[in-house]
Amino acid sequence: MDRRKFLGMCLKGGVSMAALTQLQLQAFQGSTAIDDGDYKALVCVFLSGGNDSLNMLVPLEGEARSLYESSRQNLAIANPLALAPETSQEGGVGLHNSLAPLQNLFAEKQLAFVTGVGSLITPTTQQDVINKSVPLPLHLFSHNKQQATWMYGKEQSSINTGWGARLLERLEQADRFGGNISLSGMNHWQTSVNSMPFSLSTNGISQINALSGRQERNEHVSSLFNRVLTGQKNPLGQAYGTRVKASIDKTSAMNLALQESDPIDGVFSGSVLSRRLRTIARTISIQSQLGCKRQVFYVSMGGFDTHGDQSRSHASLLGQLSQSLSEFNQAMTYLGQQNNVTTFTMSEFGRTLTSNGNGTDHGWAGNHIVMGGAVNGGDLYGKLLTQHLNGPRDTRGGRLIPEVANEQYFSTLARWFGVPDSELVDIFPNLANFNQHTLGFL
Repeated sequence: MDRRKFLGMCLKGGVSMAALTQLQLQAFQGSTAIDDGDYKALVCVFLSGGNDSLNMLVPLEGEARSLYESSRQNLAIANPLALAPETSQEGGVGLHNSLAPLQNLFAEKQLAFVTGVGSLITPTTQQDVINKSVPLPLHLFSHNKQQATWMYGKEQSSINTGWGARLLERLEQADRFGGNISLSGMNHWQTSVNSMPFSLSTNGISQINALSGRQERNEHVSSLFNRVLTGQKNPLGQAYGTRVKASIDKTSAMNLALQESDPIDGVFSGSVLSRRLRTIARTISIQSQLGCKRQVFYVSMGGFDTHGDQSRSHASLLGQLSQSLSEFNQAMTYLGQQNNVTTFTMSEFGRTLTSNGNGTDHGWAGNHIVMGGAVNGGDLYGKLLTQHLNGPRDTRGGRLIPEVANEQYFSTLARWFGVPDSELVDIFPNLANFNQHTLGFL
């Protein structure tokens, strides 16, 4: 058996070859829900802090432009880049000029925008909010609570699981090592009872400090680990030892695999997000060795809580985001995975239309990016909200009510990933309150 085949077998089990565990036996079994050769990956880019995503897509002319400028005041984008979506928009639509790298992707139909999205329990109007006639999501405008709501894909309850992890469970991938990978540590989106993310560092190689010295020391420490971790008699100690031992084996196996991965040189730039997406691209390049038919990846980008200095800081953030996404799209094309990988954004909420003088405050509805060869690109999906202060979708202070529920957004991604229509409402329970369960961008 050659080294590559041996490594692939080791990775499929996620443990050492010294003992075939139940996890490894499961990995050798094919998933009944997925056809051979049908590989797909979701890459979640979480824009932490609440992205002012309404200011990513702005009107170009007419009344819509006038309303936008009077509402946005000093934060209005002066020279947006014109887009030509398949579905015409009143007043036209322009792209924030810091998102220039995405303009070509949109024109080439490899990227779409999902508009007017936010956490909703049921379709909601301004009068519904005023009259308190429909249930509203709990803890609106709270960073932690709304981040959790977006990652859980539903309102929080006594037992919560992330919708990324739930997709893997439905498709029998929850226990497959390499199927659930984070570049930003532990997070709600990838965590459930049976699944949690395997974390990689920015350069992809995770180091276990105790095993990173001289060979003699490594052998001694490894022997000690084996005796301590596998010699426990107490059930709790046994469970802990098994988990730690598996983590050590998985880390070693992943490091070996990444050493053989495609370095994808000359594509990615030096921002933190770009380097993290490069690691995701390198991991996708060894997908066949990992033996996973489905993978979910998570990466976060912070700094979007722009209460101050928004004109400068938000432009810089969007510039980094668009450059990194464009580079990742180029890498997927290079690897031949363009049609198999869909990248999308999430953020806990949009922001207010009103300026506080130098920035914005916590809002509600927002816009999101979806990218990949499978995306029905070059168009807007949902409802591009009119940025009208005190208008028909404004609750107060420029907090616009979403037209599209985030669960409709998630279910469209889940359906493409392989979840049957009949199971979408079970995963995203508030879909039952909406006539349209998916949005058509995939």
